[in-house]
Amino acid sequence: MIEDNHSLTTEFTLTGFTSHPELKLLLFLVFLTIYLITMVGNLGLVALIVTEHRLHTPMYIFLGNLALMDSCCSSAITPKMLQNLFSKDRMISLYECMAQFYFLCLAETTDSFLLAAMAYDRYVAICKPLQYYTMMSKKLCIQMTAGAYILGNLHPMIHVGFLFRLTFCRSHQINHFFCDVLPLYRLSCRDPDINELMLFIIAGSLSIFTIITVIISYLFILFMILKMKSQEGKSKALSTCASHFLSVSIFYGSLLFTYVRPNSVNDEDKDIPLAIFYTLVIPLLNPFIYSLRNRDVINAMKKKYKNVISSVQLSHSLVSNSLQPHGLQHVMLPSPPTCGAYSNSCPLSQ
Repeated sequence: MIEDNHSLTTEFTLTGFTSHPELKLLLFLVFLTIYLITMVGNLGLVALIVTEHRLHTPMYIFLGNLALMDSCCSSAITPKMLQNLFSKDRMISLYECMAQFYFLCLAETTDSFLLAAMAYDRYVAICKPLQYYTMMSKKLCIQMTAGAYILGNLHPMIHVGFLFRLTFCRSHQINHFFCDVLPLYRLSCRDPDINELMLFIIAGSLSIFTIITVIISYLFILFMILKMKSQEGKSKALSTCASHFLSVSIFYGSLLFTYVRPNSVNDEDKDIPLAIFYTLVIPLLNPFIYSLRNRDVINAMKKKYKNVISSVQLSHSLVSNSLQPHGLQHVMLPSPPTCGAYSNSCPLSQ
């Protein structure tokens, strides 16, 4: 319920994309298309990695979980946003806000640790190839993945817990298309400095840890590439790391600019374009970044495609055979009588 500005607010209005109502149909179609491609691309990549035994290696296990978290990120935001484009009230409750932020923060935090794990995996594969299966054992891979999910859950729990200390009585309008914590802090009638400080410290610390892991891994990789004498080896190493480095740069660049910066009301207009980028565009791009230049993924996709085509052709042939008249399948037409050339018993010779 929403009272006047002197009482507590427990529901909010998401006012993102309301400044141009004539564009709502176009925005709906664009965001729906992005969402469908994102879900098909990421969940398709997850299914491919799960079903293809050749891809059951640490790199692809991390990649599959990254795709799963990208699907979670997009699903936490897009359905409600699409609904609000044609909704009159655009209402969202405080608890819905907390849930939306929780799943978004879970996906983004887990992604950051998975990207760091993938960087370490690339370091071991290029710099310590003979020790790869020792240093990147299945046990360590599972531990790193589980650790990413545990920390990914703890991080939003802290911020959601701190949200309970705030009360909202100024306005019920959130100038955003989803419930992020920064717009919520601006509506608090209690001083949100502690919340902002915790966000800066925790998000900053996690980002610094994962970024340092990525940077150190890539420095060792760069030194190893410079030492290589074979041009083919250099090209192979660079192509192995290029997609991951591009994804890391886009991901951390947008998140750091959004959360780890001094907050002010004047930055409000920058929130929506940045949020579109890291909640919608990055999950859309990741499957293509990791698939288009990856021979293992492309070969696995070709194999699955051929298997599907073969299955369809076999099913079609079985259906065609079952539709044939049963009487024609087993009836043998009688052959005409045969006679010897000089036989008197042949009726035709009499």
